Amino acid sequence: MTTPHMTIARTVRGLRIIATPWKRAGLRVGVVPTMGALHEGHLSLVRAARAMCDRVIVTIFVNPKQFDDASDLAAYPRTEEADAALLREAGVDVLYVPDAAEMYPPGFATTISVRGVSEGLCGGARPGHFDGVATVVCKLLMQTLADHAFFGEKDFQQVHVVRRMVTDLNLPVDIVTCPTRREEDGLAMSSRNRRLSADARARARALPQVLQRCAGRITAGETPSAAMEQARADLLAAGFDAVDYLELRAASDLVPLMDTPTAPARLLAAAWLDSVRLIDGVDVAPVG
Repeated sequence: MTTPHMTIARTVRGLRIIATPWKRAGLRVGVVPTMGALHEGHLSLVRAARAMCDRVIVTIFVNPKQFDDASDLAAYPRTEEADAALLREAGVDVLYVPDAAEMYPPGFATTISVRGVSEGLCGGARPGHFDGVATVVCKLLMQTLADHAFFGEKDFQQVHVVRRMVTDLNLPVDIVTCPTRREEDGLAMSSRNRRLSADARARARALPQVLQRCAGRITAGETPSAAMEQARADLLAAGFDAVDYLELRAASDLVPLMDTPTAPARLLAAAWLDSVRLIDGVDVAPVG
């Protein structure tokens, strides 16, 4: 479904001029927040939004407040023109592309911090990351006047942080989670993948493979600590430079699990390869 006249808005005022009449008319508005460098995973979120909503907004904003490494921020791919072409073809109504000055004008002094689900995992490895995520997502939800917001399951901890923030602040938005989209060899789709060298990209497929094997061993009754210790060793043997974390967490609330799970769980990992940090996660079926 092509939208030949997709509008590009760059200011809150310009976006509100478009979205406010939609809301007054009772139309359901969906938003897909992104940092650009779009791939099929993002487009699957757009399709989900199109199926559920009357109007769809996609945001592109490389948020400086969620980066703890200036070089990582500088290296993040920016491909607005190509992204806009993909979104136009996908039937998006508005592409919202604010700059840092629009999002964080002079005097900006507010930070949203979500405790509990933000702790450990990416929150432990990247101090302040989820404060930046929660703050920018709250702003984007309010700026777009969205009824539904769509996020990928790959960023599992991020989804929990956003849900907690929306619940605690009574924001009138439904958070919709969509399945992780993967390449043919199983690697989770990510904008960061394009930064991998050809050799590193070939080695990267080991991440989902190792996680699946580990999940299978836990479900078969192996002690989670032993299975995860082997998985860490397997990642390093496959050529990964370092493993930030590899943990078993409850799927419902991210509580760390030390024993064989008796309720749905998620095996989550972040590992470095070719100076690129990759994250992934797989379901672990409960035992008993």
